[in-house]
Amino acid sequence: MKNRILALLLLISFTAFGQVDRSAPPKPGPAPQIRIADYESFTLDNGLKVFVVTNSKLPTVAFNLIIDSDPVLEKDLAGYVGMTGRLLRTGTKTRTKEQIDQEVDKIGGTLGTSSSSVFSSSLKKHMNKLLELMSDVVINAEFRDAEVEKARKQILSNLISSKDEPDEIAERVRRKLFYGEGHPYAEFETEASVKKITRQDCEKYYQTYFKPNISYLSIVGDITLDEAKKAAQRYFGDWKKGEVPKHTYKQPKAPLLTKVAIVDRDNAVQTSINIGHPVEISLSSPDVINARVMNTILGGGAFRLFENLREKRGFTYGAYSQLAPNQLTGYFAASADVRNEVTDSAVTEFLYEMKRIRTEPVGENELQKAKNYITGSFAISMESPQTVASFAVNTAKYNLPRDFYSNYLVKVNSLTADDIRDAANKYVLPEKSYIILVGKAEDIASKVKKFSSLKIEYYDDFANPVDPNAKAVPEGVSAASVISKYIESIGGKEKLMNVKDRKTTMSASVQGFDVTAVLLQKAPNKMLQRISVGGMEQVMLFDGKNGVNKSPMGEEVLEGENLEQMAFEADMLAITKLDELGIKATLTGVEKIDDKDAYKIEFVLPSGGKFHHYYEKESGLKLREQRTLSTPQGTFTQTTNFSDYREVNGMKYPYKLVQSVVGMNIEMTVSNIEINTGLGDDLFK
Repeated sequence: MKNRILALLLLISFTAFGQVDRSAPPKPGPAPQIRIADYESFTLDNGLKVFVVTNSKLPTVAFNLIIDSDPVLEKDLAGYVGMTGRLLRTGTKTRTKEQIDQEVDKIGGTLGTSSSSVFSSSLKKHMNKLLELMSDVVINAEFRDAEVEKARKQILSNLISSKDEPDEIAERVRRKLFYGEGHPYAEFETEASVKKITRQDCEKYYQTYFKPNISYLSIVGDITLDEAKKAAQRYFGDWKKGEVPKHTYKQPKAPLLTKVAIVDRDNAVQTSINIGHPVEISLSSPDVINARVMNTILGGGAFRLFENLREKRGFTYGAYSQLAPNQLTGYFAASADVRNEVTDSAVTEFLYEMKRIRTEPVGENELQKAKNYITGSFAISMESPQTVASFAVNTAKYNLPRDFYSNYLVKVNSLTADDIRDAANKYVLPEKSYIILVGKAEDIASKVKKFSSLKIEYYDDFANPVDPNAKAVPEGVSAASVISKYIESIGGKEKLMNVKDRKTTMSASVQGFDVTAVLLQKAPNKMLQRISVGGMEQVMLFDGKNGVNKSPMGEEVLEGENLEQMAFEADMLAITKLDELGIKATLTGVEKIDDKDAYKIEFVLPSGGKFHHYYEKESGLKLREQRTLSTPQGTFTQTTNFSDYREVNGMKYPYKLVQSVVGMNIEMTVSNIEINTGLGDDLFK
């Protein structure tokens, strides 16, 4: 059950994946002539800056409020700023969340909040009601303990679902390395930090930073300037201005020498590569447009990195780069996911392309292709009136020239190969980069050490430095002793042997689908599992000798390693008779699982197939299982985490199972476990 619960969900995932159009984009046409609609602006007495874009094509209006505060250090409360944004929508001094929802639904409107913005929209005829609700949320927000706990639960659930994803791990390490301790961009939410957040923390942030004198309000739609002035004054004129703290931080710098950082995922078959460094670039930088065109050529949709690593060499499904301007500090990063065996080759090609764009002039055709690509994207964005409003806000927020956007394409089309090379030499630093690799260290470390004269640095999943040699097993501890302690921790061998049959019922919600699963097991080694999701059902059956997997994709008779794995899962006493089953168990080390020391045991099936279990050093309970899945779509690592152990008939069972595979996560919650109910043999035929 625990190793196969995602099989049907993989079907959903790959079905959706197959519907994505991954064909090459059409050839770009000539750059169109674009006229940007004008906007008007005014400022209320409390300092709120308002920008109005009139568009009467539809009888609708939209309002977007931006709070322009400096990032703050959240320290051991990382996540409280984001939680504040969630809570804004959950109640005011006069309305509960339910009342807000009902009133917004009644007018067919939208109302969304974040830690730095509030957005709303509706038909023009409902504008006053919409603004009444929006201003109430902005000015009179009230944080309730019950809503804080709901938000906390949602955030923790998201963290649990994503914390083992290689891309998320790489992002955490990237932020810590790029920005360093003491910088707000180096912070990220953890389960520990979210659990510490209080209602008072969120209230204090709201009361300190939600002020009109650092805010911008854009109004877009079927509205005149006069109407906008009256509405802004009526609903936001009484919003009290106040002094807002300013924060400054040390500008992060690229490393003096390239550094290689590895997060060891010892069961991974792929490596997540992220190569980059911080850069000092903002929207107000004089060469920001040059830099964007340069990065498009290097790592845009179907440009150099994509062409080299995917089309030419087949290392990955996609390789891209990003040059992100930011008023505090920007960054450059290039990334891809590749097979372990080509990790060093892929890094070589990344660095080659990063060096090439700095040294070789860009060809005329390639430069024009990038210009046309950006011009087309710009033209499409102009179809939305909200784009014009964002241009107006950005012009004021970043102190840009009034004609910055109206001359944007003129600037793009005037760039030369020398401009591109100059931007590359300033913002792309292949010899002063962090090479961050999330993958199997055993397979990749020896091959990638050539990229730096410095020693490879190792980090855990949450960007904490680790010693790769500090995983020694204490003297006297063996696989047998760890397994023995596990058996005792769940109730003991005698009680385990008294379990003649077991029925486990579980449920979850994933990608909008309700998932239900029922697992039946009967001694000595029979198993039936039914998973229902989105109107589809998967049945996995082991009758003690033969195994079959039935799904909407057809019926598969299990053989070899897959059959051995199912037989192991079906036998509730398998862990007590490994020698009899021909399974070898080896204690390979000690690793951290959610800040807990865990013994890692490698199991080898008679066919040679391997899987791993992790047992908590202190309690003996099993915390994690890992195995490799071989499917028609490729080979993937599947991880299952176990927690919330509860006692049933004197035995302990996990009531929460969190699985991760191919970037998809699912949290299964056990609702019921029934022991020795007399399951009949006919159920397993």
